[in-house]
Amino acid sequence: MESLDRLDQDILALLQTDGRLSGAEVGRRVGLSQPAASARIQRLERRGVITGYRAVVDPAALGLNIHAVIRLRATHARLSHALDFASRTPEIASTLRVTGEDCLIFDVYCPQAGRLEEVVDALARYGPVTTSLVLRSYPWKPLADAGSTA
Repeated sequence: MESLDRLDQDILALLQTDGRLSGAEVGRRVGLSQPAASARIQRLERRGVITGYRAVVDPAALGLNIHAVIRLRATHARLSHALDFASRTPEIASTLRVTGEDCLIFDVYCPQAGRLEEVVDALARYGPVTTSLVLRSYPWKPLADAGSTA
């Protein structure tokens, strides 16, 4: 895998913070012409470094006031069923398959405690669950520098 130079890292940091920036604006901020910045962005897209663009939505603005993390320990035989359930459950925003005692970690947003209880109970059919309420989320940071060595 080809490593990213400083300009690529700067471009990634900008686009992860605001994916709606134009090629001209990206170029201005990193010291490149619009065509040069656009060419780098397209190259990052072709290489699969940039995989898409999306809107970031505030769950509370949608009435989803409860944020929880649910960990599941499932047998191998039940893993695919749990993943299928997660894919069909709109309150489950993301799923991670992990190593260790737990098999899956679900990021869950619900409008009220009763719905969270239903999701927890449904997941418990696949194995023991541990639920943690999220008190606060801290600012997200771009991944642009994660691949570089210090």
